[in-house]
Amino acid sequence: MTKPRMVAVTCLVLLFTCLPVAAADGPPDGQLLILLANDDGYDAPGLRALGEALAGLGQVFVAAPMENQSGTGHSTTTREFIAVRPVEIAPGVKGFAIAAKPATCVRLALESLVPRPPDLVVSGINRGRNLGVVTFYSGTVGAAREAAFVGIPAIAVSNATNDAGDYASTAAFVRKLVEQLRAEGRLRPGLYLNVNGPAGAPRGVRITRQSTTPAPEFFTKYTNPRNDNFFWSDYENLKGDAEGTDVWAVLNGFISVTPMQYDQTRTADLEWLQKLKLEEAATLAR
Repeated sequence: MTKPRMVAVTCLVLLFTCLPVAAADGPPDGQLLILLANDDGYDAPGLRALGEALAGLGQVFVAAPMENQSGTGHSTTTREFIAVRPVEIAPGVKGFAIAAKPATCVRLALESLVPRPPDLVVSGINRGRNLGVVTFYSGTVGAAREAAFVGIPAIAVSNATNDAGDYASTAAFVRKLVEQLRAEGRLRPGLYLNVNGPAGAPRGVRITRQSTTPAPEFFTKYTNPRNDNFFWSDYENLKGDAEGTDVWAVLNGFISVTPMQYDQTRTADLEWLQKLKLEEAATLAR
């Protein structure tokens, strides 16, 4: 076989092996269509706990990474083929494992895999808490934010521990939360929540603001026998913060529910910035 023909055949094989399987029909009228995502991977216990808890509300559809994508924030997968494989993470909870970043998993599902726009996207349950400024690094929160970008109500869910009982407790809370949001007519564009469960049985629920205290980050230096330097990055969870923050709530045993937004405009600075002579500066730059 000639080299050009071999290249063409290889590209066709890659294309057809990466094409998604057609999604199932949507749920019956009156039932919710919920899209699940995460960053820990399609086989993570937190995702399964959510699927089992939400299954009774309608059709739960999965679009989760094939591999762990923790800490990838809102990065996306571009300029490469995206493999898609059918999975069933719990009885009746089906969807796809996707070779992509969490935000891309959600966007691909919304554009090409779900039978209709879902009523809600729920991302999680993350293995470990996503509080304060850490939400900017979180693939779990990034997946929820991606849904919010395109007008789909979204909830990011995390848990302070990797305990099966804590996953079940947080998942049960999320189901009750979704039921109440639906009853109040709040499952609509603009809803974007960050939910974090504490370690152990929760003392209650707190509606919180996002902490703005950065988590301590440090880099440990290593040197190999050739005197090449290497660094290992790590960070520590905050030991505390002001009452009313998401960090305070979770550290004190409460479930934290934080309303989020993706418009990062600091409106307080619009007026004084408009008074600067920026048009003159732009003219000089031409």
